Amino acid sequence: MDPISAMRLAGAGGIQNLSGNLAGVQAPKISTQELPGVGNIGPAETDGIQPGRSFSDFLGEIVRDVNAKQADASATVNGALAGENVPLHQAMLSVEEASVSFQLMVEVRNKLLDSYQELMRMQI
Repeated sequence: MDPISAMRLAGAGGIQNLSGNLAGVQAPKISTQELPGVGNIGPAETDGIQPGRSFSDFLGEIVRDVNAKQADASATVNGALAGENVPLHQAMLSVEEASVSFQLMVEVRNKLLDSYQELMRMQI
């Protein structure tokens, strides 16, 4: 799962606190014979994230992704209004997806600004 999908899932309420639902559930027991290659674990799976990529590149990618979703939603709505073969539910889904993506981007921006302001208030 890429980071943007994870943020969308978290922002949409898809991640819930599961600690209350795990009462009485025991973790499976795994013997060391079942894990023959544990000492030879390769690099971590990064889901397409390139090492050494800057934070500004990451934020720029998020903004471009949100912009693309809004452009797609606009094109879908215009197609539906023009009488093209665009189902109404598809237009509504694309508009809502663009809206949620934009709201998530704004919330991330707000958290970054809060963090920056907190750092500026710190005394050296």
